[in-house]
Amino acid sequence: MRANADSADMSNVVEQIRETVAATAMPPGYFTELDGTFRAQEEASSAILMLATLSLALIFVVLYSRYHHVSLTLMIMAIVPMAMVGGVAGLWLAELPLSIASLFGFVTLAGITARNGILKVSHYINLSLHEGERFGDALLLRGSEERLAPVLMTTVSAGLALIPLLFGGDEPGKELLHPIAVVIFGGLVSTLVLDTLLTPVLFKMFGRSALENLTADRANRGGLEEAY
Repeated sequence: MRANADSADMSNVVEQIRETVAATAMPPGYFTELDGTFRAQEEASSAILMLATLSLALIFVVLYSRYHHVSLTLMIMAIVPMAMVGGVAGLWLAELPLSIASLFGFVTLAGITARNGILKVSHYINLSLHEGERFGDALLLRGSEERLAPVLMTTVSAGLALIPLLFGGDEPGKELLHPIAVVIFGGLVSTLVLDTLLTPVLFKMFGRSALENLTADRANRGGLEEAY
């Protein structure tokens, strides 16, 4: 049996079908199977979720191989969920459903968000190891101020590049790119605000021990040639 539900929420329709089928006793030898577009979307969503998990794991490995401290790695990755908040808000404001295209936007957003955290945390470490700044508010204020312009410029540039895709989402050719642009743009806004406010706080709360270990490692090796 075939049916279309173009005017309804497909997820709700499929859920009602499954509840009805589960409550219906089938004759011996008969079974039901849901197929079509929704099943393909479910399979694609599962694949994207698996790849997104793998992507986050690889980001963790790369960051840890750079900093050699779990606290610094988790500090940078903590900004990723904050960016997701902006992406979800963007979908809600644009009245768009969570689709395969928007999931791609969330995966892309994770990498962009990690970059901003790397810029700021690495500069804190540079100021301490190579310019003699002591751990404290002065270090955080200077590091945040000096990295604000680069982060702001990259974020604004990326946001401006997305503007053509933010409007006219119902036009032919924009059906896939529009949700991606909405998610990334919303995530960029939330990342810029939350990273500016929360990364210094997180570094002050959890960065002292990691910074002391890095300083000790540098002293034991007789000097660190490569800047973080």
